[in-house]
Amino acid sequence: MNRYPLWKYLILVVALLVGALYTLPNFFGEAPAVQVSAGKATTRVDTTTLARVEQALAQAGLKPHSIALEGVSVRARMNSTDDQLKAKDAIQRALVPDPANAPYVVALNLIPASPAWLSAIHAAPMYLGLDLRGGVHFMLQVDMQAALTKRAESYAGDLRTQLREANIRHAGITRNGQSVEVRFREAAVMEQALKLVATQFPDLATTSGPDGADYRISATIKAEAGRKVQEQALKQNITTLHNRINELGVAEPVIQQQGLDRIVVQLPGVQDTAKAKDILGRTATLEMRMVDDSAEARAAEQGSGPVPFGAERYFERDGRAVIVKKQVILSGDSLTDAQPGFDSQTQQPKVDLTVDAKGGRIMRDTSRENIRKRMAILLFEKGRGEVLTAPVIQGELGNRFQISGSMSVTEANDLALLLRAGSLAAPMEIIEELTIGPSLGAENIAKGFNSVIWGFAAIVAFMAIYYMLFGLFSGLALAVNLLLLVAILSMLQATLTLPGMAAMALALGMAIDANVLINERVREELRLGAAPQVAIHAGYDRAWATILDSNITTLIAGLALLAFGSGPVRGFAVVHCIGILTSMFSAVFFSRGLVNLWYGRQKKLKSVSIGTVWRPEGDAVAKKG
Repeated sequence: MNRYPLWKYLILVVALLVGALYTLPNFFGEAPAVQVSAGKATTRVDTTTLARVEQALAQAGLKPHSIALEGVSVRARMNSTDDQLKAKDAIQRALVPDPANAPYVVALNLIPASPAWLSAIHAAPMYLGLDLRGGVHFMLQVDMQAALTKRAESYAGDLRTQLREANIRHAGITRNGQSVEVRFREAAVMEQALKLVATQFPDLATTSGPDGADYRISATIKAEAGRKVQEQALKQNITTLHNRINELGVAEPVIQQQGLDRIVVQLPGVQDTAKAKDILGRTATLEMRMVDDSAEARAAEQGSGPVPFGAERYFERDGRAVIVKKQVILSGDSLTDAQPGFDSQTQQPKVDLTVDAKGGRIMRDTSRENIRKRMAILLFEKGRGEVLTAPVIQGELGNRFQISGSMSVTEANDLALLLRAGSLAAPMEIIEELTIGPSLGAENIAKGFNSVIWGFAAIVAFMAIYYMLFGLFSGLALAVNLLLLVAILSMLQATLTLPGMAAMALALGMAIDANVLINERVREELRLGAAPQVAIHAGYDRAWATILDSNITTLIAGLALLAFGSGPVRGFAVVHCIGILTSMFSAVFFSRGLVNLWYGRQKKLKSVSIGTVWRPEGDAVAKKG
């Protein structure tokens, strides 16, 4: 009756082993390390960078504990803080010869000190949030009205171009705030323009009518299109912030949308608020210029002659010099979209660019006059320019054209991302700023850890006193619940915050409820005179429905917090929901396995250790009657 088949015990053993393995990394702490990240948007950190770091450390006589390329950065784990400082200086000298134009950021960091065999099975500790590790927190307000105004200005230029191409005469086009106004002398011409706007600009809502002696069309961005513009601006700003924050060398920055027009930026481990603010507010601009192909320019590219008058020297990603003219043909303000793709004829990777009407007109005129010549696309960051690419103009260009050449799929994706996110889509303002010191983070960790441990100890002590051996079984199940909860959070690489630790303490208190229900059910069956084996079986079976109902209702509340909350609320909700699921497994499945293992083999069981089973006099009289 109270026996588990072998496969159920195997499940329990596997769950315990997996839980123990993936919980272990959280006990090893962190080790000093040096992290190398890209200092520019056009710099790539790859295996070549890894080899250069290894060479620099070898020349300095330093042996790292481990070194690896992780994501978009190289991390060298050192054996001591002294070696960490020496390694930073050695790598800085090798990779950053000119600090004023640093292609890489070499930063001190802390990485998990887990053994290699744990890292081999991808067992890693949970990340610590801002409130536990210390760092800076910013709340950024995105100026959505500026994004809409910028789009309206683009529509004004596009509308002017379309009316000219359709040979529809107008008396002037002006932008009034976020609306575009077009005047006409005749009503019939206005009707033609209305049809053109309806077919060519579906995102614009129009109103028309007489305006004194003239006629006027007022076009505004539709609500749905306006929301799309705002969403795109917010996403582009978030992408740009990700690119910029790489320079700080933050292991796990938190950059997320909050509400409709706000962005939260949390940088754990960063204490230099001034540098963080400088990077967040940094601007990057794009420019398109013609390449100077004169004999003097070719000599200047080779370094055998001076740069011609009216030209400048810039460098490509691979270090090759390109002499470009100073005249700016087009700036990044005219670029509306950039998407990677494949050329239909050559099947080579390409990047499709889309510019506004003004940019399209400039590109048509420039390309028509410069067939078979090169045009350079430059990215300016921190006052310095770099050539992203310098393709050859193959034909007349317009609002949409492509960049193709000897580039890989990854390079095409990177280039499209750089062109889209080279600058902010809308201005932002820091409306909230908070700095948390590392000592306060350590204090928060100690307090949170103590609250969980003391809460666990108090619950186990009470259960052992009140329910005897069944209480000890409940305590073991509670320990397994905590083990599985930490293991799952580690496997998910969740970020642990103070609200998350509070959710852990709450999960312990809620998880024991299921064992209390089970134990009281068993007591009730014993009180009614059932045999011990029957009481155990009936207690678990009858308590299951109540446990399921109570946990589902609590889980619904947790999912609501997860869906509609943000920031600390979501961190609390994640731990809360996972804790409910692990508590149902440990309280019912694991604790019953312990009880079955202890009592299930005893055929003539006369009593169980579950504390005092009260039998009031009234119950005895009722039983006799």
